[in-house]
Amino acid sequence: MKVLISGATGLVGTALTKAFRSEGVSVHYLTTRKSKVEADPGYRGFYWNPAEGEIDTACFEGVSVLINLAGASISQRWTAKNKKRIIESRTQSIDTLIKGLQSYGTSELEYVLGASAIGIYPSSQTEYYTEANTAVDDSFLGETVKLWEEHMQGFEELEIPYSIVRIGLVMAADGGALPQIARPVKFYAGASLGSGDQWQSWIHLEDLTAMMAFLVDQRLEGIYNAVSPNPVCNRKLTKEIGEVLSKPVFLPNIPVGLLRLVLGEMAYILLASQRVSCEKIQMEGFSFQFPNIHQALQDLL
Repeated sequence: MKVLISGATGLVGTALTKAFRSEGVSVHYLTTRKSKVEADPGYRGFYWNPAEGEIDTACFEGVSVLINLAGASISQRWTAKNKKRIIESRTQSIDTLIKGLQSYGTSELEYVLGASAIGIYPSSQTEYYTEANTAVDDSFLGETVKLWEEHMQGFEELEIPYSIVRIGLVMAADGGALPQIARPVKFYAGASLGSGDQWQSWIHLEDLTAMMAFLVDQRLEGIYNAVSPNPVCNRKLTKEIGEVLSKPVFLPNIPVGLLRLVLGEMAYILLASQRVSCEKIQMEGFSFQFPNIHQALQDLL
């Protein structure tokens, strides 16, 4: 099997590439920097520029699985310019891949896996969201994910089976949110955010990559939530980090107003509450290595 990955140098893409290569799977990857193009055995890069709709269609040669992880970080100030960049980095990437496939041909491609986010679900303290929920969060985050997923529907027109993984808060040792959350705790400055009651549906990086590989292997179609079986509230997450690091968490919660003053509209990421179910993927036979937050934190911290 040969896979093509966009966003292969990001946190998830790097881990997924490593997992595939360890199994002897050849990886093609797309990069917007020509200096990053490599041509090693089993690992070959190709240039693309989604903003201009450019792609080296040689990237599709021999590829049976396409995995799209491309997209600018959501964790930047939500200025009008950055909002445009965040959305277009996702929609233009998908459109460029589809355009490239239309030019190259789709006979070799068997399956597409696309990243998305649980930010599509409305913020709620009481709801427990499954993939069957159709409501969209009334926020920039909800709008972004909705457009992201709508553009994935273009693969239907090419008659290529595809799935979408709605990814939660990714827990990793060397990237993502965890090091930033843990840093103040290490220096006795840890505190819950806002009320601390907001639900955070998380997933260990190893479980996320294993889930993606499982979807590819099983050729499952549709939407799947990539979250652990046990979401936690922000207060619980902060206290668990303190316990694993043997650091007390005693400071008062950081007020919502202060978070918004410092981060602007982007503070919504920290304050939104989504309790999300992973039962659908479990019913397909997937098992989590790190189902509980304490276990995951012990492994990572």
